[in-house]
Amino acid sequence: MKFRNIPLLTALAIAGMAPLAASAQAADAGFPLQPLADKPGRIVLPGTQHEVYYVPSTVDTIQWGYLPNAATKPVLSVPSGATIVFDTLSHEGMVEDQGRDPVKYFGSKGIPTNMVLKDAIAITGSNMAHDFAKDGPHIVTGPVEIQGAEPGDVLKVELLSAVPRVPYGVVSNRHGKGALPGEFPETPKPLANASAANPEAYHNVSVFTPIRRGKDGKWEGVMKTKDGTEVIFPTAPFMGTMGVAAATTAKVHSVPPGLHGGNMDINDLGVGTTVYFPVLVKGANFYTGDPHMVQGDGEVALTALEHSMRPTFRITLLKKGDKAIPSSSGSLGRPMGETPDHWVTIGLNPDLDEAMKDAVRESIRFLTEVLGMDRATAYAYLSAASEFQVSQVVDGTKGVHGMIRKSDFINVTSKKR
Repeated sequence: MKFRNIPLLTALAIAGMAPLAASAQAADAGFPLQPLADKPGRIVLPGTQHEVYYVPSTVDTIQWGYLPNAATKPVLSVPSGATIVFDTLSHEGMVEDQGRDPVKYFGSKGIPTNMVLKDAIAITGSNMAHDFAKDGPHIVTGPVEIQGAEPGDVLKVELLSAVPRVPYGVVSNRHGKGALPGEFPETPKPLANASAANPEAYHNVSVFTPIRRGKDGKWEGVMKTKDGTEVIFPTAPFMGTMGVAAATTAKVHSVPPGLHGGNMDINDLGVGTTVYFPVLVKGANFYTGDPHMVQGDGEVALTALEHSMRPTFRITLLKKGDKAIPSSSGSLGRPMGETPDHWVTIGLNPDLDEAMKDAVRESIRFLTEVLGMDRATAYAYLSAASEFQVSQVVDGTKGVHGMIRKSDFINVTSKKR
């Protein structure tokens, strides 16, 4: 995908939303990226003359542990094609097994108070209810109404930028969760008196993980061996949670993904990619959260490198029947992704085998409806030339996504132009 709005991307860089200059001191490098405003609306990017829509994370603009549904009122309304900047928060350092006190928690890791995000402090210091045992952990920001959106339409969501707000993140493993529940964490079971006031009693394990600029100028994560030797790994920021309001008035838990999107945790859908979401309620009501600095396929410990981010999206409404929608019906029944090099089909099911089948069926649908293959040939092509990756196995509803190479279909797509 090529960006058409070069002046805007330049403005994002000036405003601190693109990669920052390397520095020995995080504050000198521009950290932390504190909120740009206390309410949603149009703002002028700092140091520029460019206006964008902006949504901060506040007690009035987030849901903690749940996703928007048909009854949720939008915090902002924007036209199709709008550019929207969100200030999103990682739940790590905010949840009860870490004391629901980010200043104290990150202070125990050597982070001074002025390097802790003000919005995280405000939310955890509020009386906002959150039940660690029952609610999802995620801070979900939004939703934003897309004017004119109706059920049957599709949202085209492009992630233009995703920039870390602080120079640190956390990877957590909690009892009863992850790919090896009962085996990890290798600590005693939680005690009955575990609470935000007594977080140590949960006996969960969280690994504090700094990030820094490498010699090539790219962000890298840093962990250490038992003797203190550094283990350095590349990062690839993306939003773990993106989606539209579900067509129900029942509460929608933030952990399992679904046909509305939500906590899909697909690491291939980072900066420069697009996700197509079916509109399920009037206005669509787009939201995002669960920002990740990097995640391996499977997300086996339970979390990725959770990391507060400032993502920038361009959201375009595709009315039902628009030829840009990747289907022959003129609509979609589930999310679908697109990268510069691949089409990304998504399978979801509590059973990993069934999630795999779901992804294969969706891939066959796409190849037959959009690229003109017959079903038998599509199935053979997928077996010979496509990859199916485990998105995550830790969110109740497991995910598998297919990666279909665009270059294989250059002769087909050139005919469609």
